[in-house]
Amino acid sequence: MNRSILGNRYAFAQMLALLAVCGVTSQAAAQEKYPARPIEFVVPWGPGGGADQLARKLAPSLEKELKVSLPVINVAGATGQTGLNKMLTSAADGYSISVFIADTLALQMDPATKWKIEDMLPAGVMIQQPSAFFVAENSPLKTWKDVEAEAKKRPLKVAITGFGSADDLHVIYFNGKGLKLTAVPFPKPAERYSSVLGGHADLLYEQLGDVKSFLDGKQIRPIIIFSESRFPVFGSIPASYELGHQIAISQFRAIAMKAGTDQARVKTISDGLAKVAASDDYKAWLKDQYADEKSFIPATGTAAFMKRELETMRKYAPKK
Repeated sequence: MNRSILGNRYAFAQMLALLAVCGVTSQAAAQEKYPARPIEFVVPWGPGGGADQLARKLAPSLEKELKVSLPVINVAGATGQTGLNKMLTSAADGYSISVFIADTLALQMDPATKWKIEDMLPAGVMIQQPSAFFVAENSPLKTWKDVEAEAKKRPLKVAITGFGSADDLHVIYFNGKGLKLTAVPFPKPAERYSSVLGGHADLLYEQLGDVKSFLDGKQIRPIIIFSESRFPVFGSIPASYELGHQIAISQFRAIAMKAGTDQARVKTISDGLAKVAASDDYKAWLKDQYADEKSFIPATGTAAFMKRELETMRKYAPKK
């Protein structure tokens, strides 16, 4: 038989064998038990803040549910975008998840923002909390009326997470009301808290639960809470609505995965989060964080929730 024919037959057989191996490998990958190895848990903020607290609360419980470790990695910067980009540039295989919060969502109002909501697959909202302006315990600003009077005479510095965030929207809102407030970004929570304690900032914008230790230690106190009604634990502090300021962008923190991740894997994470959220331990933690006891929203409802929150933010954004 012609050698060239034999050679062609041999090459063809090799190709078939290679295709068979690839098919088996592909099928094995598709049927791989998930998760089969550690899942990277990205926190797009520095240690000590609310996003970090949430991840470190969830990780041990999720590890028990998923039977793999979830190392928490802090990647701060750019109002949460640096850490988010770390997750979005990873493989869409479910082995990298990220905390995603309202402050980062607010950046969608800037046309220059490179990522879109559609780049993510949310696995669930885990916490929703009211926010407030805080002052140091020894601040001469004793009431919100004091803040208004002083901010009409001189600029007051407000410590926030970053420009374009939900924090920043509150500063912009009050500037529009004639108050002289200057936003000063501190991406690291510890620096943000220290700024108001050390007198480098006059006000701090934050969630009640995130600074609970400072509240318990009588180091800072809320001076206005952004809500429709007074918060029971701080009944003497006025709600923004009762003072005629109808702005109340609640802070939420969700868990997100990269778009393109297999829906079954997203469901695995969402189901794990649901079990954690339903536990008595987590419910007690929400209460301790001054959070909404009905904070949890599963993956099936989170995308719609975030779009509604974004529309709420647009109401308070400066008109261009």
